[in-house]
Amino acid sequence: MRILIIEDDTVAAGYIQKGLSEAGHNVDHASDGESGLEMARVAEYDVLIVDRMLPLLDGLSVISTLRSEGVTTPVLVLSALGDVDHRVEGLQAGGDDYLTKPYAFAELQARVEALARRRDPDAVQTRLKVGDLEMDLLSRTVRRAGVNILLQPREFRLLEYLMKHAGQVVTRTMLLEKVWDYHFDPQTNVIDVHVSRLRAKIDKEFSTPLLHTVRGAGYRLQA
Repeated sequence: MRILIIEDDTVAAGYIQKGLSEAGHNVDHASDGESGLEMARVAEYDVLIVDRMLPLLDGLSVISTLRSEGVTTPVLVLSALGDVDHRVEGLQAGGDDYLTKPYAFAELQARVEALARRRDPDAVQTRLKVGDLEMDLLSRTVRRAGVNILLQPREFRLLEYLMKHAGQVVTRTMLLEKVWDYHFDPQTNVIDVHVSRLRAKIDKEFSTPLLHTVRGAGYRLQA
C-alpha cells in the first residue's frame, strides 16, 4: 500500500513513516500543505494522512481542494483539535476519518488499513498462502509446513510482493519500484542479495523449491 503523510512536525512524521514502512507499506512525506497537495495530485496513493494545522496551506484546505478536483483517495485527518465541532469540520471538508492527537500508533495503522479496505475490499489482505508457505500480515509472521521462518523487514516486503503475485513473473524493475521504492536502477546487486537470502530461508530446508529464477526476466514464486 502506498501512503502519503502531510505533516509539518518532522519527528511525528518520521515516527509514522518508520512504523508504516516496517509494516510493509511505501510511505512518502510532505512537510507543508502546498507540497502535499501537489504530491497527492500527481501520484496515486491508497491513503492520505493529513495533519490539520500545516504551513502554507492548512490540512482542511488541502482535502477540500483535492475533493473539488475529483481526487477520491481516502483521507485520515490528524489533529490536536478533538471536540465534536472540529471533527465534524474535518469530515465535512472531505476527510474519511479523524484521529485526535496524541494517539497510539496501532490505532493509526488500523484506521489507515480500514480506510484502504473501505475503498477496495481486496486492497488489504491479511493472510497470504502459496503452497505450504503462509504469511500473516497482521502478526508479521511467516511459516512453511508449520515451521516459523524469521525474516528481516525488507525480506518480508519482498516475500509479500512475490506472494501477492504468485505464479507471475516479477521483474527486477517491479521489485525496485514496489519493494525498494526506487524509480531508477541503482546499478547494484541489492535484489540478487535479498532474493538469495530469502531463498535460503524459505526453500533450503524444504524438499520443493518455491522461489524460481526466470532467466533474463526476473523471479516467480510458485508452488
